Amino acid sequence: MASLYTEEAELVGIQTLRDKLIGWSIGEVESRRSVSSLVGMGGLGKTTLAKKVFDNPKFTECFHWRAWITVSQSYKNEDILRNMIAEFHRVRKESVPEGIETMDLKLLIDTLREYLKEKRYAVVFDDVWSTNLWQCRAFSDQVYDVEPLSPDKAWELFCKKTFRVSGGYCPPELKKFATTIVSRCGGLPLAIVAISGLLQTKGGDVSQWRKLLDSLTSELESNPHLTNITKILSFSYYDLPYQLRPCFLYFGTYPENRTVRCSRLIRQWIAAGFIKEQRGKTLEEVAEEYLTELIQRSLVQVSLVDDFSGKLRECQVHDVMREAVILLKAKDISISEFLEEDSSFNENSRHLCVYSSAYNIFGSIESSHAHSLCFSNGIGEPQNPLTACSNLYKRFKLLRVLDFEDSLLDNLPEEVGYIYHLRYLSLRNTRVKILPKSMGKLVNLETLDLKHSLVHQIPIEINKLPKLRSLLAYNWDKNKEFSLTGQGAVAIQDGIERWGNMQKLYVVEATDSLVKEVGNLKQLRKFGIQRLTRKQGRDLCASIGNMPHLKALEVRAINDDEIMDLQRIASPPQRLQTLSLIGRLIKLPDWIGGLCLLTRLDLCWSELAADQVPLKVLQGLPNLMQLVIHEAFICEELHFERGFPKLKELSLRHLIGLKLMTIHNGALALLETLEIGSSPQLQQVPSGIRHLENLKSLIVVDMPSHFMDGIQEAEHHVIALDARCAGYLNPYLSGSIIHHLIAFSVGLPKHEDTFNGILLRLDFGPSFQVVVVDPEAYTYDDEVIKKAEAMRIL
Repeated sequence: MASLYTEEAELVGIQTLRDKLIGWSIGEVESRRSVSSLVGMGGLGKTTLAKKVFDNPKFTECFHWRAWITVSQSYKNEDILRNMIAEFHRVRKESVPEGIETMDLKLLIDTLREYLKEKRYAVVFDDVWSTNLWQCRAFSDQVYDVEPLSPDKAWELFCKKTFRVSGGYCPPELKKFATTIVSRCGGLPLAIVAISGLLQTKGGDVSQWRKLLDSLTSELESNPHLTNITKILSFSYYDLPYQLRPCFLYFGTYPENRTVRCSRLIRQWIAAGFIKEQRGKTLEEVAEEYLTELIQRSLVQVSLVDDFSGKLRECQVHDVMREAVILLKAKDISISEFLEEDSSFNENSRHLCVYSSAYNIFGSIESSHAHSLCFSNGIGEPQNPLTACSNLYKRFKLLRVLDFEDSLLDNLPEEVGYIYHLRYLSLRNTRVKILPKSMGKLVNLETLDLKHSLVHQIPIEINKLPKLRSLLAYNWDKNKEFSLTGQGAVAIQDGIERWGNMQKLYVVEATDSLVKEVGNLKQLRKFGIQRLTRKQGRDLCASIGNMPHLKALEVRAINDDEIMDLQRIASPPQRLQTLSLIGRLIKLPDWIGGLCLLTRLDLCWSELAADQVPLKVLQGLPNLMQLVIHEAFICEELHFERGFPKLKELSLRHLIGLKLMTIHNGALALLETLEIGSSPQLQQVPSGIRHLENLKSLIVVDMPSHFMDGIQEAEHHVIALDARCAGYLNPYLSGSIIHHLIAFSVGLPKHEDTFNGILLRLDFGPSFQVVVVDPEAYTYDDEVIKKAEAMRIL
């Protein structure tokens, strides 16, 4: 699964088969179901190949309903069907039908069958271990045996990964060793990538390469019962520095084929005691360095990266890596997994991952030495994890990590407060409403994650916890999501002076005392506060001035009418990278102009008067990459004259009085995405948009008909869509490289058509239209015109 995120440039040896699969898939015009199967041992690149087909524009244009389903070794047909229904709806941005969790097999089949009736759809079943799921050779129209890489392709991949810095060039003095190592990998991409990650750490030192090859040869010869890939992956593990080994093995506590939030992983590493302090660095910074090294060694794969900050968001390990190393070679750390009702239990296991199907077995445990206890909704019906287990603290006295995330937990028992060693407690996305007062005894607690739970009030006893580093708590009211008051926070009582180690406090409700006391939290990196009144603004500013390490700040007013007084900060936090000001302002705070590291700024419901529109200040921010203006300006004209040297995303929403927008040559030079929404008096596309040479996406949200008519009436050739897709594509924009034109229109049905690489799509119910444009397709040959006319588009 980790191979889902392989860069296209790094793919070796699968392009031909990829193109063959795409051609066969989109060439099937019959209405009957057709099946294509990829078979072969783990590590050959089957998932990578399938994903590259699944995400290819030609494939997505042909199959508008798609689902990627990970099966794994343990599964139930009901769960697979539920996942298919949910995934189809997720891809189409539709609400998942209510009640699917309680549907039986027949009802699930009927529901899915009805939904897919007369639709052309594609489903990928990944990580299939048993032929019981799908008798691929008996029922497949096409069966592809994925073979190991040829020697030439294996060498190409090895050099690309190992000698990345030198452009894939292998120094002559290393070629003898490299050739032997590549041959040992047997053409398996996963093994090649893993050993390459190891060798990158050796540089060009011939003695190091010779030593590694000798050790590898000895390992392969002394353990003939292991497969080559298991030996190579294990060897990569044993080459890790000692402090990285438990960090890597800890991935075994997460469910198979599941991406992991990096922030969650890092906090659990810290709680488990794997991260040691280094002078001048926080524990979180040290842990991030550990994770980066594991990624550089190709033992861990990146799943999601923030496009602007470059910060790692999600990661995972390949399932074969997991089997070969974590579950077979983990002598440094003991992991137990409860998969079925008959699972065995080792009381000496340090880390337990309990699936919902094994809660009864879990409840029978009398004593455990476990340091980590995580619950997961695996196969079977979701259940409350504590229904079968009372006296948790007596059974698990040594717990450091207790993770209930996404479980059906609805009540946190008083006894949790007696787990003295507990450092990490997550109630994220649970139904818990009240925290027991006994939590004030958890003097070692470092992380309390309450995001998307129902907790609102923090007991005053928690104010006593001296080691607390992260208090994370917010949720969204679905009925108010796009309003100022749509986000919920937690209420904290007076007296937080013991929270001197706090790194993240997000989001809390403002009180007269809190806005003063928070200034004592000088280690804060992220801070969010809401329900701020005007009179509390100055005290909050004084406190923010005492937060020199602050990187992210969100301030939200108590209501639409309240003005936030945030003008005066004596020493603005110079490390600030993300700033969100949500509420009315008299003027833009002066100190914002000096934030040289700021990359994202959100100004929402600011209602700044025409003479206070701060474009001249904002255009001077040297590192600003994202700017959101939501009902923030009351003006008739906006002129982008210069500046914004790094801005890539600009969103202008709900500018009610805006009539004219001009972009001058040289302004917004790197802009890639421009969103314009709900500005009813804006007559036309911004003048000067042709100057945006890097623009890729133009998003138009809920704009009036005269705005769209203004595009249609341009002098150049126009593609006008009929009533099914009432949007317009115009070469008026051809001076820019426009890849996407997204238009919201009211009262239109869902629709999606394709011709000559142009995808015309209407999504998100009756109000969201997407037009994806091939910039080279402004002229059409006879065949394309006939196809378009047949679809009633031209």
